[in-house]
Amino acid sequence: MAIPRILVIAGSDSGGGAGIQADIKTVTMLGGHAMTAITAITAQNTLGVTAVEALSPEMVVAQVDACVSDIGVDAVKIGMLGSAAIAEAVADRLTDIGVPVVFDPVMVSTSGSALADGATVAAFERLMALATLTTPNLPELAALGGLDAVRPKCANLLVKGGHADGDEIADVLHTPCGNRTFRSPRIDTVHTHGTGCTLASAIATGLGEGLPVDLAVEQGIAFVQQAIAHAPKIGRGNGPLGHAMGRVPFYDTLAALDADGRCAADFAAKWSA
Repeated sequence: MAIPRILVIAGSDSGGGAGIQADIKTVTMLGGHAMTAITAITAQNTLGVTAVEALSPEMVVAQVDACVSDIGVDAVKIGMLGSAAIAEAVADRLTDIGVPVVFDPVMVSTSGSALADGATVAAFERLMALATLTTPNLPELAALGGLDAVRPKCANLLVKGGHADGDEIADVLHTPCGNRTFRSPRIDTVHTHGTGCTLASAIATGLGEGLPVDLAVEQGIAFVQQAIAHAPKIGRGNGPLGHAMGRVPFYDTLAALDADGRCAADFAAKWSA
């Protein structure tokens, strides 16, 4: 199969831990080609968000059109939208797009900064209706009206349990065929910035590869667990995940080439120094 083409519609995190930056790393590490339609620019680090500036809805849609018209798309991930007007424009553009859509209804960053106002949250209903999967955490689910209000609006709903207490995290997938609970051990760390973005993009990549929803979710959760376990522990607050799992893929390639005698001796010596 050709490389899955994943279009991410989300905001930029200048600190590199969440948003578009986390999305690109996730899609790349899972074997996809990441394309982006940036909705907003944030001044952000591990301590919080200090400024947000949304792009125009027209510019967001122009980015989507540029990617779809040339490269094509196998799945879409939607994250931070920046304004109600952008949310409505994205919903208009993605109606009948014909590929899986994962909607992560981002409202608050890991550090606690608000990333969506009331009007934007109200516009989420159209996106939930068109999405293949919606992935709220527990506070987001509550802000959207609770499980009974949200479930009928979604084709599939993944309720992320990371905000609940306990040594185990239970993520519950609600589908027309029934529910499935994914349980994973809680890793005791503050370095979880970008987990929601990472999970949604990982799931979108799986769907773009042709996986069914439950297997895409299972793969996404496993990826997030490993990325948290390999967090580089940088920054003074909620640090980013270790999307590369502590590896340097280029070095792995060089090592393989060197083992086959195909790595130039002078470059191999510099690399191994």
